[in-house]
Amino acid sequence: MKTIHSIHTGSVRRVLSARSFALAAALAVCGLAGSSAVYAQATAGEVFGKAPAGDTVTAKSTTNGTQREVQVDAKGRYSIRALPIGVYTVTLSENGQPVAKHLNVPVVVGRGIQVNFDGEAAATGQH
Repeated sequence: MKTIHSIHTGSVRRVLSARSFALAAALAVCGLAGSSAVYAQATAGEVFGKAPAGDTVTAKSTTNGTQREVQVDAKGRYSIRALPIGVYTVTLSENGQPVAKHLNVPVVVGRGIQVNFDGEAAATGQH
């Protein structure tokens, strides 16, 4: 029985192990990036609804003072996304002057809450 020795065996193993390491590192980076995106989504909520087109809606946290402001679109809709969880006062302003408020609006993880300023009775409901 003859034994055959290969000269290239060690270099092939090194190439495969380097490729395996590079693949594992790339997967680890992608996994970490993906988990941070999920984490960011899991700590925020949204306020959305209807209001007169062109007006401004502001959500101000009664918990930590965070404040975000958006303009109502031409179809009378607005959305304030990625709000930290907490309790908010949502204010409608026309020409820079507040004209209506919703107090104690709860923003919860991963959910949206509807706050309308469309002339109907002030309505809030979860989405």
